[in-house]
Amino acid sequence: MNKISKFSYLKDLLLPGVLFLFTLISAAQSKPEMIEELMEKYSEYQQFNGSVLVAENGNVIYKDGLGLANMEFNIPNEPDTKHRLGSITKQFTAMLVLQLVENGKLELDKPISEYLPEYTGPAADKVTIHHLLTHSSGIPSYNSFPGFFENQSRDPYTPGEFVKTFADSTLQFTPGEKFVYNNSGYFLLGHIIEKVSGKTYEEMLKENIFEPLEMKNSGYDHHAHIIKNRAAGYERVGNGYRNAPYLDMSIPYAAGSLYSTVEDLYLWDRALYEEELLNEKLKEQMFSAQIKDGDSYYGYGWAIRKMPIGKTKDSILTIAHGGGINGFNTLLMRIPEDQHLIVLLNNTGGTNLGEMARSITNILYDTDYEMPKRSIAMEILPVFMNSGVSEGMKKFKTLKADQTYGVKEDEMNMIGYRLLQAGKTEEAITVFKINVEEFPESGNVYDSLGEAYLEAGQKELAIENYKKSVEIDPQNINGINILKKLEQE
Repeated sequence: MNKISKFSYLKDLLLPGVLFLFTLISAAQSKPEMIEELMEKYSEYQQFNGSVLVAENGNVIYKDGLGLANMEFNIPNEPDTKHRLGSITKQFTAMLVLQLVENGKLELDKPISEYLPEYTGPAADKVTIHHLLTHSSGIPSYNSFPGFFENQSRDPYTPGEFVKTFADSTLQFTPGEKFVYNNSGYFLLGHIIEKVSGKTYEEMLKENIFEPLEMKNSGYDHHAHIIKNRAAGYERVGNGYRNAPYLDMSIPYAAGSLYSTVEDLYLWDRALYEEELLNEKLKEQMFSAQIKDGDSYYGYGWAIRKMPIGKTKDSILTIAHGGGINGFNTLLMRIPEDQHLIVLLNNTGGTNLGEMARSITNILYDTDYEMPKRSIAMEILPVFMNSGVSEGMKKFKTLKADQTYGVKEDEMNMIGYRLLQAGKTEEAITVFKINVEEFPESGNVYDSLGEAYLEAGQKELAIENYKKSVEIDPQNINGINILKKLEQE
């Protein structure tokens, strides 16, 4: 299923004496110092490489760059380093849509065909602007199509050309029935914005958001353009890195094409408390719970959920969105009640930014927070890759006994897929089985193990694990579709 899932928790086990010492030291530190220590430890453990900003009560208390924006020229990340945002782009697309609603040029309950007469697929007369904004359209996400990354992601398309690649797709469910995250919907919204306004998506962003807010370091990321202070994107390979695969930026478009800095995103956050961009009524709709997504909700371009504070029974409402795009992953999290903001822009691919944000939130609320551990996954990947299952398991057991190391679901899933892609099927199955044992309540781990068994030709075991995945996560459309196909066979 997902090679990297959205969020996961980290438990840091400390001996009582060490915990007491850590508590005393923490008590003597200021919040910015604690955040700095936390993020520097993540950087030391190669789990964060990017730019970070934290605001408390609307005021910036910490911002920094960690690691390298460009590894080949040894250029460090800074607060003004420009990072690709991935799906954080969606909140900007949603803002443009609602501005057009405010100006009477769009209506949320009108279907796609009202604005794109040439769009004639099954969704044309059934899917509304509201459905597209809330990932409840039933249109399949184009990046989930077989062979998409190999066959399409490197080629340039106009918006009109690209929507034709998924216009005829069968709807996965009745529009409005449920939430299933979907890039096709936001791509369509970008195309609709252009049709209705008579301007390009990029022009609309500049004129309606970036220029009014003086977000001078934000824009549509074009590979061919020379963009000062732009970070390069990388992927982890064991304890090293490689350049991320090329992606033509016409593909993510209104679903994920933007770049920005942590400082510009702070300006964006501050503007969202005012009415400079949008009236209060529509802004309230943007941040309202429009549709349920597991234990959280989705508004228009934003995820809304209650986050527990430390080990207390208290929780706080957060409005946030993450992003992932070749070589980058990002998170912008707002806590409107106290006007706190956490922005994490990482340029080394998948890492657990949700975990970092939780620790920073706990620091802001003066409660216990957890320091990171070293990654078991990245240590065992080269052993499994080069020495096989026996040596890989031996290394895993050794590190598991070391309390300075931790197992993370996302990372184990990622290295399992690396092994699978390298033709190391037995090794991949072993890693996915470890993940199942460590995280038995996650539907994603069973889906991944099912995929590995399918690759190995072990269909009965594949079916067994896909069934378990769908049982835990009934919204796993990928698992449901594969099960149907396998059972028909």
